[in-house]
Amino acid sequence: MVFGDNTSIVALLLAWVIIIASAKALRLEKRGFEIKPFMLTYKNHAVSSTLDRLLAINRSAVRAFADVSIVAGAIMMVFAVWFLLNNLIHFFADSGKFSEVTLLIPGVTIRSVPNLVYFLLAAPIVLVVHEVAHGIVARLERIKVKSGGFAIIIALIAGFVEPDEDEFNRARRVSKVRVIAAGSTSNILLSFLVASLLMFNPAFGNILELLSPQVRSIFYNDPLGVPVVQVIEGSGAAQAGMRAGDIITAINDTQVKTPADLARVKLVPGEQVSVSILRDGEPMRLTVTVMGAEDDPNRGMIGIIRDVFPYMPPKVPFWIPWPHEVFMFLLWLWMLSFFIGIFNMLPMIPLDGEKYVSSMLEKRVSARSLKATRIGINALGFGLLGANIIATVIKSGFITI
Repeated sequence: MVFGDNTSIVALLLAWVIIIASAKALRLEKRGFEIKPFMLTYKNHAVSSTLDRLLAINRSAVRAFADVSIVAGAIMMVFAVWFLLNNLIHFFADSGKFSEVTLLIPGVTIRSVPNLVYFLLAAPIVLVVHEVAHGIVARLERIKVKSGGFAIIIALIAGFVEPDEDEFNRARRVSKVRVIAAGSTSNILLSFLVASLLMFNPAFGNILELLSPQVRSIFYNDPLGVPVVQVIEGSGAAQAGMRAGDIITAINDTQVKTPADLARVKLVPGEQVSVSILRDGEPMRLTVTVMGAEDDPNRGMIGIIRDVFPYMPPKVPFWIPWPHEVFMFLLWLWMLSFFIGIFNMLPMIPLDGEKYVSSMLEKRVSARSLKATRIGINALGFGLLGANIIATVIKSGFITI
């Protein structure tokens, strides 16, 4: 199911009617909530004591994390700028290597119901981790945190920690940079943790293949076959005993490692073919009668719905068979945490990357030079991001998921 344009608007309006009505009925205004049309804000003014308790658990670890964040922030910023610049070069020089870039906006670029649900479940976790990291490091540096909370604006979710502005401005340069870089660094660490849960699931190998075949080859073997997602009732595959979850590795004497290999196999309606499969790791052979496709009786098919990705077994002797819904949630959590962490260090307003550069340079250069630098880095950030989005639309159209 996909939201159409009108359906998305109606669903958004209905959601806000429910949110506002519920907030009024529960009198949330008395509990720190501020309610306006298409905007819900929550502020907790007692968050500083909570952050102090978290900091007290292991102050040394937080100090080490804060120090690492300074270097990690610079690395993430360089990587983000390099990726967008290099990607733009690919668009003009070798479009096959160009990676599409889009912003994830619920109801606009995220339209399928499952993806919208996964996004809404994962995004708050990413934001909480990000903002708590800012807050804990602020308290480490003895900067007062006035409040913390979240805001829902139309279809966007945002989190915030509000340090005392005067104390933050008076803080040492290194203290400011630690606080600023802590959010993105925490997101990257969270993405590594989630990746460790996903790493040994064969489905994650295909994600890594798209991002970096070299990294994929470290953890996963080469494609072994094509997974069967569904067996069509009454088809030759069903009559032969094929099941969902089987891995097709060959048809007759033709090896099948990828969906492209399977698509190239010529099947004639009425003939019988020998299909080699793996079932629970055990090789099997099934004799399948080829059937004609409904839309083209002359086109042969064995009667399955295949996965869009090949099966890549991990190189370790074990893997976690996450249920599909859990795997997709973890995948969204990993994706959002990693890319929000990197994206947030782009040197552009209102992201942390711009504040990072400004804090590094303040009092080291004149006010005029700092202003010129800020204008320059914002032009770079907005220019690279905007150019990548435009190039994506030119190559692939308006992308929705």
